[in-house]
Amino acid sequence: MNRGLPRRTWIKGVAAACMGGTVLGWDQRASLAVSPSMVKSRYALNTSTLMGHKLPIDKELALLAKVGYDGVEPWVREIEAFADGGGSIDDLGKQVKDLGLAVPSAISFFEWIVDDDAKRTQALETARRHMEIVKRIGGTHIAAPATGATDQEGLDLRRAADRYRDLLKIGREIGVMPELEIWGFSKTLGNLADVAFVAIACGEPDATILPDVYHLYKGGSAEGGLRMLNGRAIPAIHMNDYPADPPRATIDDSHRVFPGDGIAPLRDIVDDLRAIGFEGYYSLELFNREYWKMDPEQVARTGLEKMKAAVEGFA
Repeated sequence: MNRGLPRRTWIKGVAAACMGGTVLGWDQRASLAVSPSMVKSRYALNTSTLMGHKLPIDKELALLAKVGYDGVEPWVREIEAFADGGGSIDDLGKQVKDLGLAVPSAISFFEWIVDDDAKRTQALETARRHMEIVKRIGGTHIAAPATGATDQEGLDLRRAADRYRDLLKIGREIGVMPELEIWGFSKTLGNLADVAFVAIACGEPDATILPDVYHLYKGGSAEGGLRMLNGRAIPAIHMNDYPADPPRATIDDSHRVFPGDGIAPLRDIVDDLRAIGFEGYYSLELFNREYWKMDPEQVARTGLEKMKAAVEGFA
């Protein structure tokens, strides 16, 4: 025992470390005893939030830096569109660096989890190409939802774990790791328990999970489930909120609202993340068409302010 700490404080720190290590990353559990007050919260914007404004990605990057974000979570198709229009991906990476932005995650869609061998082989090729693109702009992770299996019931999660292991191998080769993303509307990997099972069953220490406030609700994930994870296995969480109406059965992405403007248990979620040593990015991900009618800077600025209020207001 550290004699410089009160016994109760020491016990709480050990308990938090052990809890964070019960699922994923046992070798990192000792670091989870760090006080949450010592960790600076970092904020990113998922560019879906500005999708309706149809800004090219270089303009989005400049806007985020101006507003004060720490990072960006781009969609790979935006980067490809920028390159197809004559832009340089390497120049885009230089812009990201010069603006002081991080790329903690990126969004892509490839059918890595499906039962069809031919589709899965093609998906791994797409994943490799997209990881290479993300790497060129300084990114470290890429989303891996259950694309292609959202309507499939009964997909064997142990096979999914084997397939995720194959995806992780490619990620290691390139240096951009795939995150198991929760899609609450999906019949496969639609809740935190299933995603955590795949992450554990793959047996790889660098498995990661990408949770989302809205999708935790939509998929019926158990409250408090985040506390069973290791915070180091979560590079980012999608931040948003949702209204009481429409109900869970019919609510969809377009109903997401700014953090604090709905009924999501944000305080509990933030507390859970702190308890497990989360040091990743809070990334604003919205698809609200009403916000697309607003000035893009106003959307980005309001989103950042409301995220900070939701996270730091509970300190």
